[in-house]
Amino acid sequence: MKYRLTGGQIASGLLLLQGEDENFFLYMAQPPQRVAKEDIPPREYIFVVDVSGSMEGFPLNTSKQLLEDLIGKLRPIDYFNVVLFAGDSTVLSEKPLAANQENVSRALDLLARQRGSGGTELLEAIKNAMNLPSESGVSRSIVLITDGYISGEAGVFDYVRENLGNTNVFAFGIGSSVNRFLIEGVAKAGMGEPFIVLSEKEAPEVAAKFREYIESPVLTDVKVEANGFDVYDVEPINQPDLLAQRPVIVFGKWRGPLTGTFDITGKTGRGDYRSSIDVSTVVPDEGNRALRYLWARSRISDLSDFASDEPGADKVRAIIDLGLKYNLLTRYTSFIAVREKVINPDGSANDVDQPLPLPVGVSDMAVGSEPEMLWLFASMAVLACILMIRRRLHEGCFYGAQ
Repeated sequence: MKYRLTGGQIASGLLLLQGEDENFFLYMAQPPQRVAKEDIPPREYIFVVDVSGSMEGFPLNTSKQLLEDLIGKLRPIDYFNVVLFAGDSTVLSEKPLAANQENVSRALDLLARQRGSGGTELLEAIKNAMNLPSESGVSRSIVLITDGYISGEAGVFDYVRENLGNTNVFAFGIGSSVNRFLIEGVAKAGMGEPFIVLSEKEAPEVAAKFREYIESPVLTDVKVEANGFDVYDVEPINQPDLLAQRPVIVFGKWRGPLTGTFDITGKTGRGDYRSSIDVSTVVPDEGNRALRYLWARSRISDLSDFASDEPGADKVRAIIDLGLKYNLLTRYTSFIAVREKVINPDGSANDVDQPLPLPVGVSDMAVGSEPEMLWLFASMAVLACILMIRRRLHEGCFYGAQ
């Protein structure tokens, strides 16, 4: 779904659904139609770049061009760092680097010297990037660039998801056969969109869209809270930054009276930000019934895709129960349609000619009419009988001569 924003400020809204046994809500904060440069807080980008052997050639060359474009367009108030990984990790600097010409040249020089080699240890590289010191009051983002030829993807997803409240994570896949499970999984854990380049020809266009997507954080240090309004089973627990092309969305269940407020706080380029919605002014609407399925589908997805404190058997049981309760397809449940209708009331039967495709490489000469096939089978049977009789007569004569 594509839509266009028209507001001049960050705008938020609340949808409510009141059911027979459960109530659901959805809160959304949308960015303004246009984001002025002064509204963008200081940014810090940590580029985690795969330099393993599989990246040799156009993937690594595209990575270098992408980083040169991204780093070269940072403002003097922005920061960056580079983590290269293969079998181990190499960090450009132990602290954030100001985006000045000297440091940008230093980073590009390091990238220019890279030649793909070695294996791929992504999780350790992500952990190293997450644990690097950071400047306060900045929108911090990790930009992962890889073809995704690794194992243990689930561990990466869980780590990204657990730390989403501290750092945005974006995934950019490059290569002729990208590991989409990894790239899309990291994007999902980071609540963003995956970007994938399969050839050199499409690299510039996709890279431009990727830069546009990540370059405009509008609100950082985001906190969404319900005060005086009883909510539970809230998704997601951690909130990423509000971007010019990514809203903040929170949904879950509520109980009790419609009182209190829904508040969002954070920091913009102009300073602290706060907005509040009076819950008592929002009327539950039956037209919002999709909210119950949104919540259930998200919960099923989390149980299926990410680690959980629940044992394996309990997790499976929880997924089955959610699928049955909310009528949703899961890996353990399915839909079976049963329709009882008598279509042959008099019990008569009719023969139907049913054409069938020939196997690949078989000539049309294999196809014949039914009488011709019966004649062929009859002729073969008669011939077999004649041969058997002649053989027995011959054997009888032979024994008689003995």
